[in-house]
Amino acid sequence: MTETNAKTITINPVTRIEGHAKITIHLDDAGNVADTRFHVVEFRGFEKFCEGRFFAEMPQITARICGICPVSHLLGSAKACDAILGVEIPRPAKLLRELLHMGQLTQSHALSFFHLSAPDLLLGFDSDPSSRNIIGLIQQHPDVARRGIRLRKFGQEVIKLTGGRKIHADFPVPGGVNKALTVAERDEMLAGLPEAVQHARFALDLLKKYQTDHRQEVEEFASFDSNFMGLVRPDGSLEHYDGKLRFCDTKGNVLEDQINPSGYLDVIAEATEDWSYLKFPFIKSLGYPDGMYRVGPLARLNIAHHISTPLANQELQEWRSPGTPPRHSSFYYHWARLIEIMYTLERIEQLLEDRDICSTEILVDARPANEQGVGVIEAPRGTLFHHYWVDASGRVEKLNLIVATGHNNLAMNRAVKAIAQKYVHANKLQEGMLNRVEAAIRCYDPCLSCSTHAVGQMPMRVELVDAGGNVLQTLQRDSGEP
Repeated sequence: MTETNAKTITINPVTRIEGHAKITIHLDDAGNVADTRFHVVEFRGFEKFCEGRFFAEMPQITARICGICPVSHLLGSAKACDAILGVEIPRPAKLLRELLHMGQLTQSHALSFFHLSAPDLLLGFDSDPSSRNIIGLIQQHPDVARRGIRLRKFGQEVIKLTGGRKIHADFPVPGGVNKALTVAERDEMLAGLPEAVQHARFALDLLKKYQTDHRQEVEEFASFDSNFMGLVRPDGSLEHYDGKLRFCDTKGNVLEDQINPSGYLDVIAEATEDWSYLKFPFIKSLGYPDGMYRVGPLARLNIAHHISTPLANQELQEWRSPGTPPRHSSFYYHWARLIEIMYTLERIEQLLEDRDICSTEILVDARPANEQGVGVIEAPRGTLFHHYWVDASGRVEKLNLIVATGHNNLAMNRAVKAIAQKYVHANKLQEGMLNRVEAAIRCYDPCLSCSTHAVGQMPMRVELVDAGGNVLQTLQRDSGEP
């Protein structure tokens, strides 16, 4: 994209994210960054082509939105369907749904840290891009790569043993779940927990050392004031499956608390821009764009008063050390993910040791009782909304989906601008600068088709173009990054 009175750098595509996006960096006449934009250039259309489907089909249809975190859409959709039925699902079914969710959070966070971010941290932001990837990590830090693979494998096994398969399980259904957990499946998961906890502790220690060694860069990395949103329990503790909405300002003061998720439209509105297919949600009372807020691991830890499990809560206290305000650097998304992995592992153990976890009372049968239903869940990347309106026969008339990446849209644009203004000066491009701009986006782990990216198949061509359309410099990345 080239503007009339400005030079424009285009990064297309952005690598190591799910889906298709590009970044444009607009320079003034002095070669300094004037503005930036994170463009989401694909159109999925789920909100339109799902109209007319029977509501009970929605979990399986919407799970296909993403091959990385289908569990999140399965659960968010199933919860919306429960609301349409007007039922409270059996307690064992709720335990099993949460167990599935904890497996999803574990494997997704492990993928984000070890596979997508660790190459930057351990090999260096300015290292050769041909080896700055998971293959290079395996070659230079085989123990780190092995631990990441093992930790993610544990999360995937939890999903498989609980839901029947690792991807697109048909396990959550309106009214509960369709598969009970066997004693053997429970014991297999329990047996794998100690090793998984060791890997999570290793990752935390590794990251903390990096943060200590690079303190200034970490603190300043795409750091900016914002509001935060997420689910919390009634006592204000961290929550991922149930809970109510809490909004906090940049200093950690509570703006709105214990908002029933079904009333989210009273608090959140969505704006659009002509340069992106992704909507821009904002807090209604603060207006657009001042009502920008962040969701996901960083936000969840900033708004939670405490965590209900001991090891993760200990980590939270370090996160919230004396005198430390809410964390604002986008880099701290990585730290927050690892703290959440510790929580999910502890929570998996709690769930597996519950006396109802192997119960067969897992489903209630009912007919549609309500004209609409809202399902909300904390997906790995942040708060996920599924909202369905149905007719008397249960056919979907309208739906609204707000995914975590949508909530973070304004924040990701701010992050790109912050990094670009720090590293882009004048007409000389450096590959490490491009990688840092992309890394600002990767902090948010946006859900746009990470699973389709492969080593050697993501070329990048960046051009610096002057106001007259003349190409001043071209930087080509042929080998790309996964």
